[in-house]
Amino acid sequence: MTDLDQLTQSLARNLKHWRSERHFTLDALAARSGVSRGMIIQIEQARTNPSVGTTVKLADALGVSITTLLDYEQGARVRVVPQEQAVRMWSTEAGSHTSLLVGADSQGPLELWDWRIEPGDQSASDPHPSGTMELIRVTEGELTLVVDGESHRVPAGSAASFEANVPHVYRNEGDRTVRMTMAVSVPPAR
Repeated sequence: MTDLDQLTQSLARNLKHWRSERHFTLDALAARSGVSRGMIIQIEQARTNPSVGTTVKLADALGVSITTLLDYEQGARVRVVPQEQAVRMWSTEAGSHTSLLVGADSQGPLELWDWRIEPGDQSASDPHPSGTMELIRVTEGELTLVVDGESHRVPAGSAASFEANVPHVYRNEGDRTVRMTMAVSVPPAR
């Protein structure tokens, strides 16, 4: 079984588990997430690999981290995630990518991400639930962070935070690779 097959199976199992845990019908989860009922069925039957955006919408609607959707069988007090087990969630042919490093669900989902954005690349995100906070620290290059249509320059060594309940874009308008670490805190599902 390939890594992608394992990821598909894990996502299918965990989506069913958390939907059941939250007592959401297919229709209720579709309404909360904006993901079609048919797509949710395909994911739960491991017949498709959803986009990062779809996975984020489902995690947000369930009030869990993406890490939890990909593998909820944690349990240990300390969880060490080897570099090779970080989950690549987005990539481009130019070499840009994001990797979900680790996540937790105490007091709402909390995720730690590693980002690489090549010159000219960008990643756009739909709004997250109200109260979702993102913290970013740029270690190389200069990030152009666009939040609700307003651009902000974040050079290497700088950090930024914002409530991510509006459309936002991470963009590299420079000529050097942008490297950054991002933490995302999502409020618990109500």
